[in-house]
Amino acid sequence: MEAARAEGNDIIESYRRALEKVFEDHKQEAVRQMETRVKAETVNAKQQKNQAMAKAQLDLKRQEGRVQKELKDKVFREVMEMVESFMKTEEYRDFLLCCIRKSLEFAGGEGLTIYMNPSDVELKEELELRSGAMLTISEEDFIGGIRAVIRTRNILIDHSFKTALRAEYDEFVFRGGDGVA
Repeated sequence: MEAARAEGNDIIESYRRALEKVFEDHKQEAVRQMETRVKAETVNAKQQKNQAMAKAQLDLKRQEGRVQKELKDKVFREVMEMVESFMKTEEYRDFLLCCIRKSLEFAGGEGLTIYMNPSDVELKEELELRSGAMLTISEEDFIGGIRAVIRTRNILIDHSFKTALRAEYDEFVFRGGDGVA
C-alpha cells in the first residue's frame, strides 16, 4: 500500500510539475503576446498621432496661404489706388517723359515705336512736343507707363505699370518676425 501510495504521489507530483511547466510556458507566451500587442498598439498610436499632426499642419498651411493671398490682394488693391492717384500728377508726366527719353537713347537712332496707354491719350500731344518723338496709343491697356519696340533688334522696352505690378505681385511674400516667411 505504501509503495502504491508513493507511486501515486510520484505520478501526481510528476503531473503537477508538468502542469506547472505548461502553466509557466503559457504565462510566458501570454506575456510575450501582450508585450508585442502593446508595442504594436504604441506604434499604431504614434502613427495616428503623427498623421493627425501632419493633417493639422497642412490645414494650417492652407489657411495661412488663403489669408496671405487675401492680404496680398488687399495690399495690391491699395497699391493700384496709389498708382491711379500718381497717374494724375505732374510727376507722372515727368516719369513718362523720362521713359520716352531713355527709350530713344537706348534705340540710338534706330526705328522705334513708342506706345502709350489708352488712358493717357490726353497727354500724347504734350509728350510728343516735349520729347520730339512720335507716340502711338496702344490697343492694349497696360495700366500706365510706356512700352517701346525696336523691331530691327526684336527688343521690347517695357516701362508699363502692368508688367511692374505683376512682377511685384508674383514676388511679394509676407515676412513675419524673426525671419519667418
